[in-house]
Amino acid sequence: MSGVTIHVNVVGIDSVEAALSRLNPLQTGTLLESLARLIREQTVDRLTSGGPAPDGSAWKPNLEGRTPILHRSGALARSIDYTVSGMQAIVGSGLIYARIHQQGGVITPKSARRLAFTVGGKPVFVRKVTMPARPYLGLSGSDRAELVDAAVGYIRRLFG
Repeated sequence: MSGVTIHVNVVGIDSVEAALSRLNPLQTGTLLESLARLIREQTVDRLTSGGPAPDGSAWKPNLEGRTPILHRSGALARSIDYTVSGMQAIVGSGLIYARIHQQGGVITPKSARRLAFTVGGKPVFVRKVTMPARPYLGLSGSDRAELVDAAVGYIRRLFG
C-alpha cells in the first residue's frame, strides 16, 4: 500500500463487539472482508466525486479545475484495494503518488534543475511544487454509521 496507515476504532458498539466475540474465525473473516470492501467503495466514491475529506473539509482546488480534484485519470480510484489478515483490514493504494495526495508535501526534481508539466495546456517549469494534503483515506461520520449498520445486519442474520 502507499505507506499511509489510519487506525479506526468505532466506539459505542459494545453489543456488536460482544456478538463478534461469539463468531468463529470464518464468520469474523467474512464480516471483516465485507467491511473492508465497503471502506474501499466509500473511498472510491470520495475520489470520484471530488471529496470532501473524511473529516468533512473541502479539498483545495487543483489548478485545472476541470475534473474532480483527485480523479483526473481515474488511476488513484482504480488503485484503491484492500487486504484482510487475521483481525485487521488494510485499505489503500500502491501508487507511488498516493501518499503525497493523502498527506501533502513538497515535490522537487531528482535529476533536473526544474520540474516540467503543463497546466491548462501551457508548459510550466518550477523548482518545486507544494502539494496540499487532500485526505481521501479515513472514515467520515456517515461512513462509520454505514459500517456499523453493515456489521449489525450481518450479526442479526447470523444470530437472528
